[in-house]
Amino acid sequence: MAKAQHELAVDGLESDASPSSGHSRGTLSAMISVLALVFSGYSLWESSLKAPDIKVFVPSVIQFSSPYNNTNFEVIEVPVTLLNDGGRTGTILSMDLEVTNPKTGDTKRFYAADLGRWTMDKARANGFEPFAPIPLSGKSSKTQTVLFYTNGPAQKPDQLIREPGSYNFRLVLDQAEVNDFGPLDHILRGGPAQVKFAMELREYDARAFQTGTLPLYSTTGRSAKSGEAPQP
Repeated sequence: MAKAQHELAVDGLESDASPSSGHSRGTLSAMISVLALVFSGYSLWESSLKAPDIKVFVPSVIQFSSPYNNTNFEVIEVPVTLLNDGGRTGTILSMDLEVTNPKTGDTKRFYAADLGRWTMDKARANGFEPFAPIPLSGKSSKTQTVLFYTNGPAQKPDQLIREPGSYNFRLVLDQAEVNDFGPLDHILRGGPAQVKFAMELREYDARAFQTGTLPLYSTTGRSAKSGEAPQP
């Protein structure tokens, strides 16, 4: 009799615990499903739906040449790394470069014209690859050596970089507008990617221009990236 009563008591406890245990398992399963849905949606946004988010990086050494007498032509050679941190393809239509001599306050404007390392032999042979719009698929990157030429005869002075010292640079990317999602893209769209940096010309010897270039070095000793305030 006592054994039967004990078995009934145990059955009663199991009966009471079962609904609560089942409810906990159901809640846990629902939470896991919600988390999986959130992560899946986030992954879809980052990999496919997020608008292009292009960043630009400039290394700690660039090159300069002023090869022609009695003209205002100067060439700035800038290796750039481009990164699209968005999910959709972004296209860089053009690049503009402003260079300022802080001693005089003069600013000269340049445009992306060719790709490759500058040498006089290649210039005479027209051996450069012309700059063209650069498409970047989502989560991809590309590195190019871009040659910036003086933006027309109105740019003065004829030679901006003409003595040792520091010069300030601002590189701005012109990006194609993306309107796949209409007004939403307009709301989420940021300004054009740009990077500011200062470079130092340590020695000036015009004889170098007969064959190649002179280097300019970052005043901070490191690369510059868009969205980062220039360091003094």
